Amino acid sequence: MNLRKILPQDNEAIKNIIQQSILEHGAPKIGTAYSDAATQAMYQHYQKPRRDYYVLEVDGVVVGGAGVAPLDNYDGNVSELQKMYFKPEVRGKGYGKKMILVCLERAAQLRFDSIYLETMDNMYDAQELYKNVGFELLQGPLGDTGHFSCPVQMLKKL
Repeated sequence: MNLRKILPQDNEAIKNIIQQSILEHGAPKIGTAYSDAATQAMYQHYQKPRRDYYVLEVDGVVVGGAGVAPLDNYDGNVSELQKMYFKPEVRGKGYGKKMILVCLERAAQLRFDSIYLETMDNMYDAQELYKNVGFELLQGPLGDTGHFSCPVQMLKKL
C-alpha cells in the first residue's frame, strides 16, 4: 500500500474510480462529483492553495483517493473532505480510515477550524466510517458545492 499526493498521470484513474463509484451507488451524474469540473482534471484542481488530494496505490495500481480543500461558497474557515472513493475490491480493508485520518491531519495543518462532507444516503459504510472518526450529522448543507444530489451532510471540528 502506498498513500501519496496525486500526480498528473493519476487523473484518468481517479476520475474513473469516482465516476464508477457514483454509478454503482445509483447516484445521479448531475449534482454529484461525477460531473464536477475538478473530476476531469484532479491534479490541476488540487494545485491551488490550501488543498491536497491523495491517492492510494496497491501493487502499483491507483485504487482510491480523497482530498481536502476550502469549502466552496462558504464564509468561514471550513474545509471539505472531497471525492473520497475507492474501488470495490479494496473497500472494507481499513484503507478508508487511513485515508480519512491523513485528510483530517492535513486539514488541521492547513489551519481549518472544521471539516465538512457531503455523501449519498445509501453509502452506509462511508457514513459509519465518518461517524467513527468524529463527524456529526447536520440538518442541511453548508456553502454551495453544487452537490445538490447529496442529501447527507456532516461536520467535524478540528
